[in-house]
Amino acid sequence: MALHIALIQPQIPPNTGNIARLCAATDSSLHLIEPLGFSINDSEVRRAGLDYWDDVDLWVHPNWFAFRDAIDRSRCLYFSAKATQSFWTAPYRPNSCLVFGNETEGMPDRILEKHPEQAFTIPMGGPVRSLNLATAVGIVLYEAIRQTQEKRLAADGRSARSAVDADKPEQQQLATAHPPKRVPEHG
Repeated sequence: MALHIALIQPQIPPNTGNIARLCAATDSSLHLIEPLGFSINDSEVRRAGLDYWDDVDLWVHPNWFAFRDAIDRSRCLYFSAKATQSFWTAPYRPNSCLVFGNETEGMPDRILEKHPEQAFTIPMGGPVRSLNLATAVGIVLYEAIRQTQEKRLAADGRSARSAVDADKPEQQQLATAHPPKRVPEHG
């Protein structure tokens, strides 16, 4: 089963296009919850998604309630700068739906209040309040892939390292035979 990404009323076309490309690269489904701040045929959306739109399992829901009816809430994990639990601790499963708010308003408070145990954040230090939506989706999606892959491999009695070793022996032999050279310091 593939992971799913859901965007609640996204506003910025290039973000959605970049997330669509990410979904194509990871074989993840993309759910867009209307109203959108642009047309799905907008040239900026198409340009950011490049020619991968045909490879995206795209679902467009007319509103939040239609999305809720289509996706079992127990599969949903909600991501927000306002949540308190780290995304590293989220209980990712192979069919999880990773839900993100939009660029201007973030995750609606009513969702965070209703599902605090399923709400997670990307920890940040310094003065930054939030990350770009496409960046946040990429960080969370690849962590979910990493964790679900480790769980699958553990169930098969293998580690992630042994899976890489078995899958790429030629690359490892090449790396061992030709280690990187140290670049002298300038100055």
